[in-house]
Amino acid sequence: MNENGIPAGERPRKASEAAETTDNEFLARRFESHRSHLRAVAYRMLGSSAEADDAVQEAWFRLSRSDTRQVDNLGGRLTTVVGRVCLDMLRSRKSRAEEPLEPSGVSARVPDAAGPDPEQDALLADSVGAALLVVLEMLSPAERLAFVLHDLFAVSYEEVGGIVGRTPVAARQLASRARRRVQGADAPDADLVRQREVVDAFLSAAREGDFEALVALLDPDVVARTDVGVTTGAQAVAKGASSFAHFAYVARPALVGGATGLAVFLEGRLDRALSFRFVRERIAVIEIVTDPEGVARLDVSLV
Repeated sequence: MNENGIPAGERPRKASEAAETTDNEFLARRFESHRSHLRAVAYRMLGSSAEADDAVQEAWFRLSRSDTRQVDNLGGRLTTVVGRVCLDMLRSRKSRAEEPLEPSGVSARVPDAAGPDPEQDALLADSVGAALLVVLEMLSPAERLAFVLHDLFAVSYEEVGGIVGRTPVAARQLASRARRRVQGADAPDADLVRQREVVDAFLSAAREGDFEALVALLDPDVVARTDVGVTTGAQAVAKGASSFAHFAYVARPALVGGATGLAVFLEGRLDRALSFRFVRERIAVIEIVTDPEGVARLDVSLV
């Protein structure tokens, strides 16, 4: 220790450094007060709790590197930042169709950030609803952002337009188009018997390699997800389903996590499972799990 009580070899902290530390701590506390709102925005945009957490953390990273001294409405600023992050993530999903989906990286962590909250996840899922999430999956990234931010969180068209790089009038049109699709879509079918018929027809068409029949069973904007990638659109998904033919012969009807699905057993072992979600009696979302660890976690019941 020197005469000023500072450990030998260390230089005194400058007043500016101490002030910067205090400012960062204050900013982190303000950010935390908006975390629940930001996570709700991100979840509705992305439909995934894990990706929503990544988006919120990325928003913190961007905020912590910017000058916020002149920001009067931090909540509004953060909503805009999260919107931009989510838009980038949604566009990345589209551009990586049929390519591996890598986990979203997080560049910085919010100090003392809380971990995932299962109770909050359940509340978010209930508040959004499966029907809305299915329809949102079929919107373009710009439409989804305009609808979620304006209709669900009252963000102005001027701000929405600034995020998507459009005029306020164009942002209004995006939200209106998305609204018509949301309002015009039925809730996912609740009739398991009818769902079973559609999946049986899908299975038969896949076995026979009947491309046209497969397309007819799929929503035009169907989304198919696997452990390594995502495919969108009826034509592309039907083409991919043709490669499923050799598995289709051993696939069996099942409930996968309570949803109508198919289970594929090889040598007495569950090898993969498909679950389906429906809009207007067409297949809107196909979730395909092939990773052994993921398969092991599934709740599969043969029917």
